[in-house]
Amino acid sequence: MIRFLQTEGPFKKIVLSGLLLLICAAMVIAFVPGIGSDTTGTPGAGVVAKVSGESITAQEVREAARQMAQQQAQQYGASAAQLLPFLMQQATQRAADQLIDREALVTEAQRLGFKATPQEVKDELQHGRYAQIFFPGGTFIGEAEYQGLLQQHNLTPATFEDSVGKEILIGKLQALITGSASVSDAAIRQEFTKQNTKVKFDYAVLKEDDIKKGLHPTTEELKAFYDSHQKSYANSIPEKRKIKYAMIDLAKVQAGVQVTHDDLQAYYNQHRDQYRVPEQVEVSHIWIKMPLPGADGKIDEKGVTEAQHRADDLLKQLQNGAKFEDLAKKYSEDSGSSNVGGSLGWIGKSQMGAEFEKAASSLPKGKISGVVKTLDGFHIIRVDDRQDARMKTLEEVKGEIEPILKQQKAQDIAQKEAADLLQQAKTQGLDAAAAAKGVPVVTSDFFSRRDLVPGLGPAPQLMDAVFAAAEKSPADTASTSQGFAVFQLLAVKPPSTPTFEEIRSKAEEQFKNERANILLSQKTQELSDRARTEHDLKKAAKELGATMKASELVAPDGQVPDIGSLTGEAAVAFTMKPGDISGPINSGSNGVVISVVEVQAPTEADFAAKRDQIRDTLLQSKEQELFGLFVTNLREQMEKSGKIKINQEELKTLTRAGSEPGA
Repeated sequence: MIRFLQTEGPFKKIVLSGLLLLICAAMVIAFVPGIGSDTTGTPGAGVVAKVSGESITAQEVREAARQMAQQQAQQYGASAAQLLPFLMQQATQRAADQLIDREALVTEAQRLGFKATPQEVKDELQHGRYAQIFFPGGTFIGEAEYQGLLQQHNLTPATFEDSVGKEILIGKLQALITGSASVSDAAIRQEFTKQNTKVKFDYAVLKEDDIKKGLHPTTEELKAFYDSHQKSYANSIPEKRKIKYAMIDLAKVQAGVQVTHDDLQAYYNQHRDQYRVPEQVEVSHIWIKMPLPGADGKIDEKGVTEAQHRADDLLKQLQNGAKFEDLAKKYSEDSGSSNVGGSLGWIGKSQMGAEFEKAASSLPKGKISGVVKTLDGFHIIRVDDRQDARMKTLEEVKGEIEPILKQQKAQDIAQKEAADLLQQAKTQGLDAAAAAKGVPVVTSDFFSRRDLVPGLGPAPQLMDAVFAAAEKSPADTASTSQGFAVFQLLAVKPPSTPTFEEIRSKAEEQFKNERANILLSQKTQELSDRARTEHDLKKAAKELGATMKASELVAPDGQVPDIGSLTGEAAVAFTMKPGDISGPINSGSNGVVISVVEVQAPTEADFAAKRDQIRDTLLQSKEQELFGLFVTNLREQMEKSGKIKINQEELKTLTRAGSEPGA
């Protein structure tokens, strides 16, 4: 097994995710004119698009979309399996666009004369984003391991290195386009003021729930509402099905499973590399950033000298007894570690730059380095602890292995028992087969696809099987979170439209919601108009029954009770002067009107501390804006000239397939 894949921790996941998505990586850049015409044919079956004669196949799009969907699904936990078809459908168009964009950018880079030499590809693999995978510690993992790692992702060295070459070309094109991006001091000052100005205000709140409480619609009003919304109620009662099932309970099976010492030893021997603990060092640092290059690509040497002087001064303070954590929190420019006293946690070899690693490796535990200059700035490093490379013993990992083996054994046994029960159910009937095995049979009520099967909880695979089955079909089996269910479909109720009486309570709730929303909007507008006319928000609030509240001094990213985030409509408060009264503000289920009491401008000291960070953010935003314009124009021109040909039918077929279960 390849060493990298045996390494534990989030870094492996991040790098592998990047590798998996390499082929569908898309970089958004800006357009350079001069696209010629193309004579290549229309894409055929199985081809989603042609870019300058290069085919992008349905299989490539499908694989890229699957990777995107699976990555996105991880955030949904137990619901991931149910959401995967929907996420696949969403990801298919994105994946196609990214693959087309990528090939278009490569074509444009080549047209401009950019090349990626074999040496540049080699340098990228050895020193770039893939160095940790293929050259851990600066040493090549070996040709066999290199090929093996690529094969696990259906890549050959030739296809992978060609893809790396294309990324280098795109990088060169990106540098050409973004080289002109710059940010003025005035823009930095304006953004700083916008982000750091604080306001204090009084505000009047009207609640939709209070308005709803006063609504008492008559039967005639509700019937009229029902009639006017007939289309939305058509077939709103979903198809429902009724089953009987016998469950092979995985927990009961697992309770009877025994794991022997030989089982543990065999698993440990087969997975020894998983239990290697690499040499690691726990470090903290204080980082003073290197100034960024100017518009001409050069770094201001005066800025470099100033950064080093700041680092030297911090080192002197440490030598004179200052606490490392206090200085890191106050002065370190690493936002990811400064708030925890500069701690970077445990790091392995080759996870930091060469200069940083050399300094950290030479320091005894508890000692602080001098000022270490790296490509990204000046660091003061403290080694907090060390851990030598070693192998965890079987005794240490026994608690991890035993549940895995019990689960594996129980899964195999339960699956076999379910298969035996299903076979007997097909010949003897489910009731007789279950009775012979001592397994109870449960008959459900009617349930829809969105319901939970009584006694089983979420069971997406069972739901798929039940709603795919035809009436009077033989017994079938499906896995659930509890084990394996052998089931038989008993009856089907088709979708139907509810009568007024059946849906009266729902219609009443919808009527109240709709009417209360309209009244809230009208009443909030009236509140604002009165307050502005009378120049008195408190008086207007009292007249209309609104509740008056007062905020603290709050920043643009702050939260205020009954308003929520100030990044929405309430952001208008930061454009107002003391005494100004706002128009109506929609804050979800509340209507709000604001009267500004105080505006607090940020200080020059704050500006000095945040200037570089704001500059970096604005510059990145401007570069992305250029990228977006470039790719939009590039796609448009290449499609017009015939260099990009898209097979819309193939793309539609892929999108439809992505929404189907099991796609």
